Amino acid sequence: MSESTAETLRHRIKDVYGHVPLSLFDGLLHLVGESSGSDGGTNRDGENADSTLTPSAAPARSTAPGKLWDHRDVVLITYADQVREPNPGDGREDAPPTPARSPLAAQHRFLVDHGLNELIRCVHLLPFCPSTSDDGFSVADYLRVDPDFGTWEDIANLGGDFDLMYDLVLNHSSQQHEWFQQFLAGDPEYADFYTTADPTIDLSEVIRPRSLPLLTSFESAEGPISVWTTFSADQVDLNYANPDVMLAMIETLVEYARRGARIVRLDAIAFLWKEIGSSCLHLPQTHAAVKLMRWVLDHAVPGTLILTETNVPHRENVSYFGSGDDEAHMVYQFSLPPLLLDAIHSGDTSVLTEWMGSLTLPSDETTYFNFTASHDGIGVRPAEGLLPPERIDALVKIVRDAGGKVGMRAQSDGSESPYELNITYLDAVADRRQVSPAEHSRRFLATQAVMLSMRGIPAIYFHSLVGSPCDFAAVESSGINRRINRHKYDRSELESALLGPDSLQRQVMDGYRQLLDVRRSQTAFDPAATQTMLDLPTDGLIGWVRQIPGEAPLIVVANLSGQPRSIDPALLPSGYRLDVLAEEDLDPSKPLDVRPFQVRWMV
Repeated sequence: MSESTAETLRHRIKDVYGHVPLSLFDGLLHLVGESSGSDGGTNRDGENADSTLTPSAAPARSTAPGKLWDHRDVVLITYADQVREPNPGDGREDAPPTPARSPLAAQHRFLVDHGLNELIRCVHLLPFCPSTSDDGFSVADYLRVDPDFGTWEDIANLGGDFDLMYDLVLNHSSQQHEWFQQFLAGDPEYADFYTTADPTIDLSEVIRPRSLPLLTSFESAEGPISVWTTFSADQVDLNYANPDVMLAMIETLVEYARRGARIVRLDAIAFLWKEIGSSCLHLPQTHAAVKLMRWVLDHAVPGTLILTETNVPHRENVSYFGSGDDEAHMVYQFSLPPLLLDAIHSGDTSVLTEWMGSLTLPSDETTYFNFTASHDGIGVRPAEGLLPPERIDALVKIVRDAGGKVGMRAQSDGSESPYELNITYLDAVADRRQVSPAEHSRRFLATQAVMLSMRGIPAIYFHSLVGSPCDFAAVESSGINRRINRHKYDRSELESALLGPDSLQRQVMDGYRQLLDVRRSQTAFDPAATQTMLDLPTDGLIGWVRQIPGEAPLIVVANLSGQPRSIDPALLPSGYRLDVLAEEDLDPSKPLDVRPFQVRWMV
């Protein structure tokens, strides 16, 4: 590695700290191979990887050389223990009992048995490390797989059929993590590993995602100490002002890439850097830290993609693209879920249309991570400044009327405002008590077809794919609102729910499979393809054109209202002949009829 490259690393570190801590500089040089004289880092297939690492899971469907992504990229968001099943043995009645198949192996089998390895390229495993709370997001050991879920070998096997995406929960660890225990014990090596503050200091400017105390008191070897706990008392915030913390977490990031992660999600990254007297959100040091992580990954494991998770208003969210080649490759499209939900309930697509028309990308090395549902609720903050307050209030009422929950966040003035809507997206789209399963699935699949059509990489939550209902029992038993959308299945329960053509879950999954099957053959859905909005009436209609330069366009038209619409052909590009979703021949000289909650993909 050249001196100019080393100098770039110095600048990246200096952007974070204002100086260059030698231990961090030397540690990162070693990580990318400089200290051993290597002329480059490892690739995602694990070549030249440290022999002590578990062999990485080679990507099953890598894109063409030089390409970061293509039209076949679809991500499934799921828990490592989403599906459980007993080991069936060899089928003989006298066969001895055998251990249950691990949840990671059980889910892998479920996905392959249903042919989803042909429709979905990448599996995002939500945190699979040992954890003490928050369904995995309170990590007690970053480099182990929770034995209740399986092993690194199970993950590598999954990587034989899918690309993989991992979470790096880097803002905080569990209070049971060895680092924190050593911190409390007074071990000098960990003296500054966690963020502390004087509880008498005014911290009212700090932006919080939840209405919980910002500081938690712990008993240490030197007496009571107040530790920063942004998300919960069990999730203690790491102190990135300490270069040793930065090095430890970047080492973890690189090891995740070497162990098969094509994409790494930087969880809650916006809260990373703390500075008394500020909001502690999106601070310049946080952006500089992401750029440092990107630089190291580009050199240590080229081709690994960084996705930042920032559940905030749109303008703040896209700031993590940086200049387009130095920060995140992808950002979550957090505004999409509430705007799409608003459109299908209000019948007014003007806000969604205007917002989609405003979307730009700073470079070909960036794209959006499009989704409507995840393990979290539907974020409300990303709709701020886009939807009028009364429309947000209407969504809150719809969710509560359907039995969903609303998470609140504390404002600096002591008041509270909605932060997220806790409900499955399926049940947010329509009240199952008022519509038939066929109508319910049509409405829901319309929203998913819109998401799958937009520029970017689409991400599907497991419970959206299989049409899960709200898990009210989990909320009641745990007191945790987010568990309404986190049900874990025994495979027999799931297969039973997917039986029968009248089953809502079966209709949703069959419809989703058809969308994915058609989508994978349309190169116009490459994230590199342009997206140009159509000027359609906004009384439920929305449309746009996707096109790769030099190739034929694909026209998307959606009717998100409950009334049929007929579109003047003068409002549509000419030349289309076929709706590839409906397998219907079309005449572009005649008005285009669009049924309620129908989405057309026309070529």
